[in-house]
Amino acid sequence: MTREREKERERSGGMDFSTDNLTGVVLALLSSGFIGGSFIIKKKGLRRAAAVSGVRAGVGGYAYLLEPLWWVGMITMIVGEVANFIAYAFAPAVLVTPLGALSIIVSAVLAHFILKEKLHKLGILGCVMCIVGSVIIVIHAPQERPITSVQEIWIMATQTAFLLYVGSVIMLVFVLVLHFSPRCGHTNVLVYTGICSLMGSLSVMSVKALGTSLKLTFEGKNQLIYPETWFFMLVVATCVITQMNYLNKALDTFNTAIVSPIYYVMFTTLTILASVIMFKDWDGQSGGDIISEICGFIVVLSGTILLHTTKDFERSSSFRGNFAPVSSTLSTRLCSGNGDSKYDEEGAPPPEEVCMRRQ
Repeated sequence: MTREREKERERSGGMDFSTDNLTGVVLALLSSGFIGGSFIIKKKGLRRAAAVSGVRAGVGGYAYLLEPLWWVGMITMIVGEVANFIAYAFAPAVLVTPLGALSIIVSAVLAHFILKEKLHKLGILGCVMCIVGSVIIVIHAPQERPITSVQEIWIMATQTAFLLYVGSVIMLVFVLVLHFSPRCGHTNVLVYTGICSLMGSLSVMSVKALGTSLKLTFEGKNQLIYPETWFFMLVVATCVITQMNYLNKALDTFNTAIVSPIYYVMFTTLTILASVIMFKDWDGQSGGDIISEICGFIVVLSGTILLHTTKDFERSSSFRGNFAPVSSTLSTRLCSGNGDSKYDEEGAPPPEEVCMRRQ
């Protein structure tokens, strides 16, 4: 199989890009558009719910479940996730996942106009870098590995290396949830986004397994008769519910400009690592293609960091405590509140005041 793939690559000029990969890319792009927009819609819904109930989601409130705008955002995100789900059935995670950077661009642009979170010129450069890096990754992406049954995926999922990864992820999630979340979850964005990212890497592996199973089923090879298919479905449900809960907390507590890029960087890095371990995406690829993919990924990461560090720069004082010295460093912004004004446009109090009331 490897020799056949190498011959195909030679005939295509070195670009390992098939019809399945193209389908995956198109679906991933549509997914990015919907998910990027959902961040903004959901945050508007969270603000309205907080203004009505007086309790923010970041401190345990669930009033947003009664807010129609939040549900519009949730439906938009679901549509994007469904497109993303299908994309994983056609293309490798190494290709699909980094394209999520485009959702950050959508989110940043919409936040600039709707949430008044200003996008600076360097932020625009960051967006361009994300696009360039994504193109590089698409060009050098590996071919999707042919899979004939869900049992074949189960063998991949139970190999020693991947089981060690799963065990490490579960242990870290428990530490973050039980120890760090109650203590500094509302002051350090890495706690909530870390939980989302770690669980997200497992959900993507399960989504790819489940999506491939359904794809084979629709092709006439019924995979629903195997318990492995239903196990992957259970893992997907568990991981997604956990992700949504802590993503809501992160969005309500911190600025969208902070949550989106950091979540993307951590989630994408962990997902690619998990995919390389489980599905061995880089097997059969040349060293040049792998290096190109890594470079493209680094360009995307650099773009997201640049976009993050320049967001709302003129309002950097809101990232500090009332008596903190002036600082615009990344570490300061990571450990600050959501960067909104004293009261947001719906009248919800900032997280700093909520924290003070709880003390």
